[in-house]
Amino acid sequence: MNRKELIEQIRLKKSFLCIGLDTDITKIPAHLLDTEDPVLEFNKQIIDATKEYCVSYKINTAFYESRGLAGWKSLIDTWNYLPKDTFSIADAKRGDIGNTSEMYAKAFFDQASSGMSFDSVTVAPYMGTDSVKPFLTFKDKWAIILALTSNEGSKDFQFLQADPDNKLFEKVIQKAADWGSNENIMFVVGATRGDAFLTIRKHAPDHFLLVPGVGAQGGSLIDVCKYGMNKDCGLLINSSRAVIYASSGHDFAQAAREEARKVQNEMAIILEAM
Repeated sequence: MNRKELIEQIRLKKSFLCIGLDTDITKIPAHLLDTEDPVLEFNKQIIDATKEYCVSYKINTAFYESRGLAGWKSLIDTWNYLPKDTFSIADAKRGDIGNTSEMYAKAFFDQASSGMSFDSVTVAPYMGTDSVKPFLTFKDKWAIILALTSNEGSKDFQFLQADPDNKLFEKVIQKAADWGSNENIMFVVGATRGDAFLTIRKHAPDHFLLVPGVGAQGGSLIDVCKYGMNKDCGLLINSSRAVIYASSGHDFAQAAREEARKVQNEMAIILEAM
């Protein structure tokens, strides 16, 4: 999905909600455990219940990789089940150089090779341009670069003063923006950083931002939109646990639908006011 198509979906659905399929087999409803693939069955029901309210799904690959061959099968089958009008994110946080990075890109972009062709992959930029460029060689695919995260440990490095005018996360954005364009690079910015979005937009005014941390992590949708929106919306707001684990009973899919609908309703009002 290219930038134009993504913006069209945001306008059509009046939503910029991304739902995270961070599916933990120990947390899904017990009645699903008797199915052939409990993780896939859970994901399918969540997708069916929420697809009209979101424009994107983000699959945190760690939850699948940790289960070995069975997990990889669930991952591939889930990707295949995703609606084609939604923007798919492999939240893999890869970051290596040379032919290793090329193989990571093939793993998530080359369907003939791996059985998957996500629209995007999250990438750690610490090793520099060599670790990101291979992801940018695929047409209409995106590298979503970690810029400013919401975890406590982000203070260890991201806020270090890189030069008199910029902290390290600012230098990352400035440099990474030159590796591609707003057509194939996004940035991850944690919602709990609030007015830091003013700084982000100073360096990346036109790029899309993937924003985790709204919902269970306490980030404010209103603050993110106030400081982070641009003329094209420019935001994908991720919610994982607050949606997919809204209920642990037989009504889990309906509960997820209601949570997604509530967020979408808020987003529709915000978009209308743009």
